[in-house]
Amino acid sequence: MLHEAHHRQVRSFVRREGRTTAAQLRALDSCLPRFEIAAAGPLNFDLVFGRRAPLYLEIGSGNGECTKAFAERYPENNYLAIEVHRPGLGHLLNLAIDAKLTNLRVALRDVYTVLPQLAPESVTGIYVFFPDPWPKTRHQKRRLLQNQFFAELRTILHRHGRLYLATDSASYAAHLDELIPNLNDWENLSGTGLHAPRLKARPPTKFETRGLAAQHLIRDYVLARRAHPTAAEASNLFTSANLNAARS
Repeated sequence: MLHEAHHRQVRSFVRREGRTTAAQLRALDSCLPRFEIAAAGPLNFDLVFGRRAPLYLEIGSGNGECTKAFAERYPENNYLAIEVHRPGLGHLLNLAIDAKLTNLRVALRDVYTVLPQLAPESVTGIYVFFPDPWPKTRHQKRRLLQNQFFAELRTILHRHGRLYLATDSASYAAHLDELIPNLNDWENLSGTGLHAPRLKARPPTKFETRGLAAQHLIRDYVLARRAHPTAAEASNLFTSANLNAARS
């Protein structure tokens, strides 16, 4: 289970709010209560959405271009956008209202306050696109994609689910290329040290467009939970190994 109390000292974000437009403020004031999930307690998404459907998370949804595109393209799925910056979430709410989306909910807070509310294996897919790269060496401890984060995600991701990552930061990609092969609970579906093709359904975001304009290479990853034997399976394997050894 996820930690009920999360004593995390280093945050992966700062609130660079910038200017919030009048339209974003109106959306936050009038629409956020309708779209926002409860701030405490276990979440039953069958009740939240009024139906049972596969659940996808976007962590750090930015201005919401991806979440909106996915929710509109795949109405058979449910989507939860998690974002700490009010202008970006206000923009997403306006997109959701214009598109008349009913399969979208949001959380305007740190992802580490949301994860404990999710049931084990309740999420089909997780998207983390262009997280803050924190390029300065002294700030890299703030990067979101660390061992602890992957451990938390493994608990909520369905055994057949997928984790999709993308970055335009060469140093962040180097960090992931070193980290991922050492994650015993995760498998890089492209192979050790390899990157995935770009997810076709992902629309170009402001951050990706900015990275491409700066001639940054976009690197994608698709990870899956590594299967581990159950206690019973492990016992059977151990027994079989002993029998084979005895016969040899």
